[in-house]
Amino acid sequence: MKQPSPSEAALFEAIDQTRMLERTQDWARTNSGTGNMAGLATMAEKLADAFSALPGKVTPRDPAPVSAIDAEGRKVELEHGRHLVLSVRPKAERRFVLTGHMDTVYPAEHPFQELTWLDDDTLNGPGTADMKAGIAVILEALTAFETSDVAQSVGYDVMINSDEETGSLSSAALIAELAAGKAAALTYEPSALPDGTLAHARGGSGNYAVVFKGRSAHAGRNPEDGRNALVAAADFALALKRMQHDDLPINPAKIDGGSANNVVPDHAVLRFNIRPKTTSAADNFKHIVNDLADAIAKEHEVKVSLAGGISRPPKPVDARAAKLFDIVKQAGADLGQTIGWQPSGGVCDGNNIAACGVPVVDTMGVRGGRIHSIEEFMIVSSLTERARLSALVLHRLASGAPL
Repeated sequence: MKQPSPSEAALFEAIDQTRMLERTQDWARTNSGTGNMAGLATMAEKLADAFSALPGKVTPRDPAPVSAIDAEGRKVELEHGRHLVLSVRPKAERRFVLTGHMDTVYPAEHPFQELTWLDDDTLNGPGTADMKAGIAVILEALTAFETSDVAQSVGYDVMINSDEETGSLSSAALIAELAAGKAAALTYEPSALPDGTLAHARGGSGNYAVVFKGRSAHAGRNPEDGRNALVAAADFALALKRMQHDDLPINPAKIDGGSANNVVPDHAVLRFNIRPKTTSAADNFKHIVNDLADAIAKEHEVKVSLAGGISRPPKPVDARAAKLFDIVKQAGADLGQTIGWQPSGGVCDGNNIAACGVPVVDTMGVRGGRIHSIEEFMIVSSLTERARLSALVLHRLASGAPL
């Protein structure tokens, strides 16, 4: 462990935990479930106002069109909130990207809407850890970083999207646009464990909907004239489970379809998720699933169509990403923080950034846990810990730390 240099230590004078906590509490009390358009609009206004204190321009960005398959097998358009982008010194030769998300998994009608202190250092509330506090850390770390002379030599973009919890489908192109050409990226998901452990390599994720079109008939009088779409869907689901292996977990999740008990069902929709751990497993699945669709269609004499795909590519840790992890680990050690990491089966926008060839550490947010449940909590003292860590990492990256 070494002490931060005087110029590095000076960064921390601008970090205010009370300010971060007040922002986190205000933002967590603002419901911004991915489907709550009014709440997301309110949240975006609050964030735009807060981030306008930094140099640069805050710009709302419209979501890209996204469609889905409904229970009847029809394509429907999905509504998403607008995303925010702050661009600082866009002409700088060396630039970074920091990302977060304003949406949560709790819709406006969800009963979990209140904040509760569990003890003096633990706050329970919707989106506290995931990731209203992470956004507060971004803003505080950049506020501190801007007090440094080296800040003027680099630039950065901050992207806060409105749809991370449902896969960032309407912001994927924006993430790729902002990641292009960046020297490094930091994403502010909460730590993988309450002790501050970071997520390292990540698997990928893909969501699919398979539509089956059969032929209805009377189940008693002439069932032979029918073509049972529900049975075809079930056969497809069982075949998927037989296809899975260690590098390709597959989860058939839901089948919609059918009608009365005396009618051979003429339609069904199967929904499933895959979690490829490697790029090769993801690529191979794209071919295998099409062959399976053809085989099921032929055997059951139904029409089969696939929608969806892999939205989060697997995120291996290459040599440049390993160097970025080392920079974060060393900065933590110099601050008296023990930074460890472990692989994660979860996915986030870090997957998308890594797919652009940019080194990323994607759990720079607060310590906390039990996210996506009514027991979600954040550890308040980690606001300062993580803001200091980010400010120091940014300072060292701006000072030329090699990647």
